[in-house]
Amino acid sequence: MEPWVDGLPAHAVGLADRGLAYGDGVFETVRVSAGQARLLGRHLQRLGEATRRLALPLDLALVEAELTRYAQAMGEGVLKLIITRGDGLRGYAASPEARCRRILQASPLPAYPEGHARDGVALFPCQTRLAIQPALAGLKHLNRLEQVLARAEWQGREEAEGLMRDTEGRVVEGVFSNLFLVNGQRLRTASLGRCGVAGTLRAELLAQAPGQGLVAEVADLAWADLASADEVFVCNSVYGIWPVIACSDLVWPVGAVTRTLQRLVRELLDT
Repeated sequence: MEPWVDGLPAHAVGLADRGLAYGDGVFETVRVSAGQARLLGRHLQRLGEATRRLALPLDLALVEAELTRYAQAMGEGVLKLIITRGDGLRGYAASPEARCRRILQASPLPAYPEGHARDGVALFPCQTRLAIQPALAGLKHLNRLEQVLARAEWQGREEAEGLMRDTEGRVVEGVFSNLFLVNGQRLRTASLGRCGVAGTLRAELLAQAPGQGLVAEVADLAWADLASADEVFVCNSVYGIWPVIACSDLVWPVGAVTRTLQRLVRELLDT
């Protein structure tokens, strides 16, 4: 399916676009199944928060309508929505007349091995650290060089995902996923007030946890918390949940809580 730019089929944007020049914008990666954009409300909620904090003059109702039509035409796959501040002159200061640019792209679902979800994955402990910047924390902004550097660290290795810490050593997330720890009936994930991406599936799992008899906890996490966890898993809104069975010298089983949440997420993303 052809990409859309500002609601029309197109394959290019102008060189003056501030998303290209400065990474001045945000994006959403949306699972599409049976012509429906899954977790759409969560994606729009995060997009609204991003546009508010970055002062992007975006018509969210227009974006929702375009995204819904595009997903219906796609049928199945991964939809990427990119929002930039639009065109501007040289220099960091944005023109008050700038109009946000809306870019929609379709891709097939990634062909991840079935064993990732069934048997679990190992995490590579990345040396690249996440910078602490509360003004951008939680947002899925276009500046992803930390993740690019981290992903390059384990090319050709057996690990399926990387583990990222911040510059003060706190455990935060995966390179392209959020991280959860299970201790008994406690479901724990990192606080994202300093850095990291507030994933849409992360938000959904935190909301669904009480209905599954779990106590959801958002807190700073250290390496010792990983070591003491009963179960560990990573998640995102494209592939769902992968159990984590190893990271460095730490190992975990694929536990019952992870399996229960996997079944819940499959219903959210596939049916």
